Amino acid sequence: MKAGFKWALAALTLSVATVVAVSQTAPGHWHGGGMARDPMLGMFARQLDLTAQQRTQIHQILAKEKPLVQPLMEQMAQTRYQIAQLALSGPYDESQVRPLASQQSQTMQDLIVQRARIESELIQVLTPDQKTKLGQLLASRQQKLMNPPAQAPSQATPNP
Repeated sequence: MKAGFKWALAALTLSVATVVAVSQTAPGHWHGGGMARDPMLGMFARQLDLTAQQRTQIHQILAKEKPLVQPLMEQMAQTRYQIAQLALSGPYDESQVRPLASQQSQTMQDLIVQRARIESELIQVLTPDQKTKLGQLLASRQQKLMNPPAQAPSQATPNP
């Protein structure tokens, strides 16, 4: 159970990060709102059979946390852009890339801490049965990610 819960926590973190990232980096790209912005969170919401009250609580938590995560997402995007500009500007210069990579690492660390806090809040909305089911769903998903099906010979890349 503990391992399943840890996987549930990790996947929920990914889902929350995606929701927050999409809502911050692609305004206007997604129509509508709510959990439909993140297919994984939407899938979990359907499979966990969240009540209207739980959906409202989740939306409130995400709305409350958005201003705290938004600057981190913007910083990540800005640093990625700066690194891309360095790549376009001429020969590779590690002395210019390394400080940006270090900055990106710190921003990512801050983002992971925020995600973990948000995830903890979101999990508190679930009932014990929903938490158990989430753990099972995430364990199954993780198993599929760790052990992808072998590619059939007919799907293999043809030799030229």
